[in-house]
Amino acid sequence: MVALLILGGLLLIITGLVWLVMLAFGTSLLWGFGSLLPPVTLAYVFSHWRTARRAVALAAMGFIPLVVGLAMMAAEDPQRLQEILSLHWLEGEENAVSDLDIRLSGELNGQRFVPLQADLVDGILSLREGQDFYARRELTIRLGHQPEGALQLDVLPKDPGPQPEIEISWLLPEQELPEARRIPRGYTLHLDLQPVEPNRLAGDFHLVLPPKFATTLTGHLEVFTDRLRYRDGRVDTTYDSRDTLAYVIRDYLQRRFATRDVELAPLATPSFPAKELNLEVEARIAGQPQHLTLELLKNQAQEWRVRRDRFPPLSEPAAPALPDQASEPEQPVAESARPVDRRLRFSLQRLLSNPGQYQELRMRVYTARGSTAEGRFAGIDRDGRILIRRNLGGAGAASFSLAADEVQRIELLEP
Repeated sequence: MVALLILGGLLLIITGLVWLVMLAFGTSLLWGFGSLLPPVTLAYVFSHWRTARRAVALAAMGFIPLVVGLAMMAAEDPQRLQEILSLHWLEGEENAVSDLDIRLSGELNGQRFVPLQADLVDGILSLREGQDFYARRELTIRLGHQPEGALQLDVLPKDPGPQPEIEISWLLPEQELPEARRIPRGYTLHLDLQPVEPNRLAGDFHLVLPPKFATTLTGHLEVFTDRLRYRDGRVDTTYDSRDTLAYVIRDYLQRRFATRDVELAPLATPSFPAKELNLEVEARIAGQPQHLTLELLKNQAQEWRVRRDRFPPLSEPAAPALPDQASEPEQPVAESARPVDRRLRFSLQRLLSNPGQYQELRMRVYTARGSTAEGRFAGIDRDGRILIRRNLGGAGAASFSLAADEVQRIELLEP
């Protein structure tokens, strides 16, 4: 509805302007050519008002649905309106520059593949082309484990035993969801990635899939090994990611309780972009479980920090004891318990019957049409549709919904 109002208003304005130019040409060729310039157009309107008034009225009527549509979009999705008005979409993705040294040549599904984003997190190597929620083209290699140090791997088509699963996906302009293909074996893969400080791997990459997939890729690859970003050798706390928030919270707890013995439980995935966040934090501090509610915000330098953080830097050596409870607000202590692996016996029926148990957990959904979507479970709406949200890093977050009868298979990817 919003898009129709905006497009309808623009169509009326353009029609009125074209009509006005035609009337100017009907008056004289001089007025006609001159009306192609805005100042002369205004002069024609004032000097030939009786002739031009109907075209001006039609163009003016177009502003009514245009303004109404923009106002509705501002109320429903202000971020989208800001992106449209900023005109960044006119620049195109070809002008985007990657922070990584990626020099790969090849194709994916028969199309030239130029990834600008690459990371190896939780044992999943991902190469993406495109900045939207769904990548224009994406290559995923599920290694099954997160390597520590160098990563060296060679796979041949006839190698026995289980091999890393490869998935390729692509999104055509006329499609709402990307198409995906999984290749469990029958491919050639060579990885020789060496650690690069502080959080990268770089080296040779070579991949050849079976001919029917029309996918080959070779060259130099550099990937991030976590979702932290660095600036001048220090963690960039302006970058929007869950790992950045975890770093800020861990540093805060170490200084608050005067100990480096802080183990932070995984945080719920927040929605970016944001200026303020309220997070429930589970941590083990000096061997004691703690449950805290922290409010994080961005300061004037756009850096994430914990509100009312006035604790001094941690001295060396760190004091192992907790501070006097009289000087700190009493925090409720949670009982230590081994987390339950919710992947056991997970199914679509269990998700629909008890959605709260799986809130903010990462899932992969396979639809009946052969598409694949991956993100974090955000709940079930009033119509019973499954909501999945995916974090875009600095670009923000996006979500989509699927009816239960569209889901062919669903997997839970973390405990």
